[in-house]
Amino acid sequence: MTRFVVVGGGIVGLAVAHRLVTDRPGDSVTVLEKEAGWAAHQTGHNSGVIHAGVYYKPGSLKATLCRAGSASMVEFCAAHGLPYEVCGKLIVATDAAELPRLRALHERAEANGLPVRLIGAAEAAEHEPHVAAVAALHVASTGIVDYGAVCRKLAELLAAAGADLRTRAEVTGVADRPGGVVVTTTAGEVVADVLINCAGLHADRVARLAGVPTPVRIVPFRGEYYELTPQRRGLVRGLIYPVPDPQFPFLGVHLTKMIDGSVHAGPNAVLATAREGYSWGRFSPRDVWDELTYRGLWALGRRHFRYGLTEVARSLSKARFAASLARLVPELTPADIVRAGAGVRAQAILPDGGLVDDFLIVEADRQVHVLNAPSPAATSSLEIARHIVSRLPVDTAR
Repeated sequence: MTRFVVVGGGIVGLAVAHRLVTDRPGDSVTVLEKEAGWAAHQTGHNSGVIHAGVYYKPGSLKATLCRAGSASMVEFCAAHGLPYEVCGKLIVATDAAELPRLRALHERAEANGLPVRLIGAAEAAEHEPHVAAVAALHVASTGIVDYGAVCRKLAELLAAAGADLRTRAEVTGVADRPGGVVVTTTAGEVVADVLINCAGLHADRVARLAGVPTPVRIVPFRGEYYELTPQRRGLVRGLIYPVPDPQFPFLGVHLTKMIDGSVHAGPNAVLATAREGYSWGRFSPRDVWDELTYRGLWALGRRHFRYGLTEVARSLSKARFAASLARLVPELTPADIVRAGAGVRAQAILPDGGLVDDFLIVEADRQVHVLNAPSPAATSSLEIARHIVSRLPVDTAR
C-alpha cells in the first residue's frame, strides 16, 4: 500500500485525491487543508465559468487539459446532479481596430479543436441583444457551474471511499526521511510515501519547505467583482468578454451569468497586499516583503506600469469600472452595479518578470508540486488530476 498526502483542499487538490482513490483503491489518501472547510480561496472566489480553452497556446497543458476538462466537468456534474449550464459566450470586438485580434483568436480556437464561429453584429445581437459589437466570436462549449458545490461533492465521494480528510491542518514543515515523507501540520504529523502539493496561493512556500527549488514565485493579484442589480440582469443572457490585448497580462473585465441567475462583472487585476488579500484593508507584512524583494515583480511592474495604474484606478472608481463594462453593453451605468466581493489569483512569475502562461507541475523524488494553476485550473481540475496520477509510478511505497 502506498501512502499519499495531498496538500490543499481547493478543487485541484480534491480532484487529485479523488483520482487517487478511483485509480488506486488499495492505497491510502490523506488531504490536508489549513482552513476549516473546502474551496476557501481561489476555488471559492472565482467566476464559476467552465472555460472552453480559446486563449491557450495549442499543444500546451492549458489547451489540452482545459478542452478535456470542460467535457469531463460537465460529465461529472451531470452524473452527480450538480447544477450547470452550457450557455456559450461571446468574445466581442467593439471597434474595427480589434478585428485582427479577434480573427487571430478564432484561428487559435480552431487550432485547439473548439466549436467556435466568427459572427457579425446582427448575429451577435441575436445572442446578446444589448451588446455593442462590430463582430464577435461565439464559443458554444463555454458553461457555468458552482465550483464550491463540485468541491463539496468531491469531498463527499472521498469520505465515502475512506480517504482521511483533515481541515485546520496547515503544513508547517516537510522532511524526507527513510520511513517516508514526514509532513508536519498544526494538527500533528502525517507520514506518506508521496507528497502532492496543490496548495495554490502557498504552493511555492510548501515546495520550499520540502526542499524543492522553485523556478518561480507566487505573486497574488486581487480580482474585484461587481454584480448587476436584479432589475438589470436582463441586459446579459450569458457570458460577454472583450477581445484580450496580448500586450497585457489579463483578459479584462467581462460579464458573466452565474449559475444562481445573478450576473457578475469583472474582475480587474490589482496587486494584492496579502496572499489572501480580498480587500485593500488586508495587509500581510510577510507577503508584502516577499513581493517587494522579488526582482521578478519589479521587472513585471516596469513592463506593465501603465496597465497597472489603469487597474488600480478602476479598482478605486466605480465610474471607471462601469465605463469599462459599457464598452460591451452601452446601457450599463454606475447605478446598475453593486460590489460583489473579490478573488485572489495565485500567479507564478519568473525572475525576469515573465508570467508563467501554462500550468507548471514540478516533480521531485516522491513529490509533485503544482506551482502554477490559475484559470482555467478549475475547469481543468479533473484532467489535471488525471495527468498527475497517470505519471506516478505503479509502486511508490518505500
